[in-house]
Amino acid sequence: MSRYQKSAEAVAKLTPEQRRVTQQDGTERAFTGAYWNNKEPGLYVDVVSGEPLFASVDKFDSGTGWPSFTRPVDKANVVEKSDVSHGMRRVEVRSAHGDSHLGHVFPDGPRDAGGMRYCINSASLRFIPVDSLEAEGYGEYVSLFRSKAAS
Repeated sequence: MSRYQKSAEAVAKLTPEQRRVTQQDGTERAFTGAYWNNKEPGLYVDVVSGEPLFASVDKFDSGTGWPSFTRPVDKANVVEKSDVSHGMRRVEVRSAHGDSHLGHVFPDGPRDAGGMRYCINSASLRFIPVDSLEAEGYGEYVSLFRSKAAS
């Protein structure tokens, strides 16, 4: 069993906006989320399960008003599903263990980084600054930031 999982206790602690986005497949308004313009180095984890989802080293300014990433930090923690709601054909992104709605992925990201844009709601994320990774149990991800800083 994964160390990351959804629990009633975790869901009960969500704000109304976090609950609407993660549990009811909602979307926050552009340019209103806590992380759309965050430039600090660190890890973004599922607000419900804590599973690692995205790293700041893969974040870019897409101009859309939502945090955008070129790839997940660990593909095993992200599930992509067909979404035909709202009269559109899109690919929904959910956390694998928490089953939280995160956002959508589009093939219009930076070409030199694989061409994908993971457009993610801030309300589905919790940000852990790089200096807190060890203390919060995410020490295995510290090297991601050291290697980028050295290059």
